[in-house]
Amino acid sequence: MSRYEYGIDFERISAIDVHTHVEIDSHGHRSLDDELMAASEKYFKSGAERTPSLASIAEHYRERNMAAVVFTVDCASETGHPANSVEEIAEGAAEHNDVLIPFGSVDPWQGKAAARRARALVADHGVRGFKFHPSLQGFEPHDRRFYPLYEAIAECGVPALFHTGQTGIGAGLPGGHGIKLRYSDPMLLDDVAADFPTLTIIMAHPSVPWQDAAISVATHKPNVYIDLSGWSPKYFPPQLVRAANSMLRHKVLFGSDFPVIQPDRWMRDFEQLEIKDEVRPLIFKENALRALGLR
Repeated sequence: MSRYEYGIDFERISAIDVHTHVEIDSHGHRSLDDELMAASEKYFKSGAERTPSLASIAEHYRERNMAAVVFTVDCASETGHPANSVEEIAEGAAEHNDVLIPFGSVDPWQGKAAARRARALVADHGVRGFKFHPSLQGFEPHDRRFYPLYEAIAECGVPALFHTGQTGIGAGLPGGHGIKLRYSDPMLLDDVAADFPTLTIIMAHPSVPWQDAAISVATHKPNVYIDLSGWSPKYFPPQLVRAANSMLRHKVLFGSDFPVIQPDRWMRDFEQLEIKDEVRPLIFKENALRALGLR
């Protein structure tokens, strides 16, 4: 076990990508089964290598003078597919702590064991936040059965990042592979934000078809942020761009959804948006520093 310590020069780096997936571990365990992986690849049409190693991810961001939050999703109870190793991600991030920031993931259906595991991942492995995908993990975030888990994360003082809106996972498969989009309605997180005001919540992605709800929650709750991953910026809903330029300028974060969307493509498309010059550095880095507890 190793305790992760930041080795990132936050003054020097140009950006923090808060949404980066690690989809395979050294034992060959992938975060999704073959059918879901194939459907996701078809949906995103990215053409990128879907399972780069942690070392290659680190080098990818090092070459771009960026830092990256790296994670997997533990959805074993819902899918029956074993998770790739969170501990290995934390260990690898510690080896590349000049660019990588490890987030953990726990299966919320594990109950008290999930809360104990969350505490252990922070204390013993130094993870700096947790990733949840309600649709893939098959849970309603505002269900009070999961409140002990949120209490544990809040006590650890690290953020929780929740997938919101449409997902490419299961898209086009019969019944969407049983994956239910409604679990990723951002309004379900309003309850969590209200009941855990010290828990920093990051709502991942433009929350289509619930973008107005996400803007409302992030505006109303000081502990809620929005990351901009999972969509090319040229497809961002116009109300999200307006909010990022104005009332949510301190609440919006750069995220790519690597490897399905590459940071180079995201940055290139983002340049075409009418974002104010003074807002860009907030989105690229400053807001993430605050959400991650570094400001």
